[in-house]
Amino acid sequence: MAMSDSTGTWRYQWAYRQNERLRRAYRAAEQEWRRRDEELRRMRVAAAGFGAGVPGRAGLPLAVASDEIVHWAGPAARLVEMRHTVVLPAPELTVPVAGAALRPCRREGTRVLDTGLAVITSRRLVLLGGRGRRDWAYGRMTGLAHDPVASVTLLQVLDRRRASGLLLPLATAAGFRFTLTLAFAEAIEQRPTVLAQLDELIAEHAQVRPFRPEIATPAQARFTARVPGGRRTVAVAAAGAMLVPAVLIGSDPPGTGGDQVAVAATPEAEVAAVAAPERAATSVRPRSPKPRRITGSSPSPRDRFCGAPRNPFGYDYCGQGERIEEPDELLCSWFTCGQDFWEGKGYLVQCRDGAVTLDGGRPDACAHHQGVRRTVRL
Repeated sequence: MAMSDSTGTWRYQWAYRQNERLRRAYRAAEQEWRRRDEELRRMRVAAAGFGAGVPGRAGLPLAVASDEIVHWAGPAARLVEMRHTVVLPAPELTVPVAGAALRPCRREGTRVLDTGLAVITSRRLVLLGGRGRRDWAYGRMTGLAHDPVASVTLLQVLDRRRASGLLLPLATAAGFRFTLTLAFAEAIEQRPTVLAQLDELIAEHAQVRPFRPEIATPAQARFTARVPGGRRTVAVAAAGAMLVPAVLIGSDPPGTGGDQVAVAATPEAEVAAVAAPERAATSVRPRSPKPRRITGSSPSPRDRFCGAPRNPFGYDYCGQGERIEEPDELLCSWFTCGQDFWEGKGYLVQCRDGAVTLDGGRPDACAHHQGVRRTVRL
């Protein structure tokens, strides 16, 4: 039997729209999370097998030593040079992270000198341009800087006064920067540092995986869902209802201006001024409407705790705040605690099977609970 509107059909319609909206948002967030996760794992595999190539590369117009390996080559690279003397920061083994998209532009103060083929080997970075060759040897490198906005990488070496570098096409800039970082790390025997950094990025990214939203039920629908515009329309109407009494209260009562008499500031005048309102109180005064109070909808426990059980301590899964090293003694009454919970020597984390443990920050954290999922914060 079909349900009429009076029996609550609008509640089912609200639940359907709410679930569709949550499902679309979850799919978009999950797709972006998977894209970044696959990117980090590909970088981890590439870093683990880096340097296993064959010395030299056929077809390149570059003479290399017998033990020199060509890691990367890309065309359409432009040689840029700083017009003024600058000091670049020391080279760092930093893995590029997701951020704002790079733009095909160069910073003010640089000039383009040549265009050609960029080659990264196990010993140096080379540009084979139309006007000649430019080399940057890792052993002489004193500065390295990747522009966060433009696809420019600047380098500084001992045998050259001005800083110079390459302006790469957008399609190859990310691969160039990552390969250059690995090649430099391999040259100074610090590739394990890059691998450890990638492992840390993968673990941190796993903790921010979006959760599948809870299914909204018709019983959760509020009466405001029946009003076109929902709670926003109700809030605007309530604000207007409060504004009218406020204007009436702040306005002067009707009367003629001729009844006002200037009184000198004497003690007798002050007594009369005080007594005047008391005498006027005996007359009938207009009753002003009582302002109505607007009550907004309080956030749901899931919004407030980001999927964590609703608890009086304020512990949540939102990914912001401080780590919890000394949780409340009643924690296990609200969360599912793992075995030997209070023997942990770290901070509070949630495991992949839903249990919480105090072994956060330790290599064996959540070893019996499918691994660490995310950090519980306050």
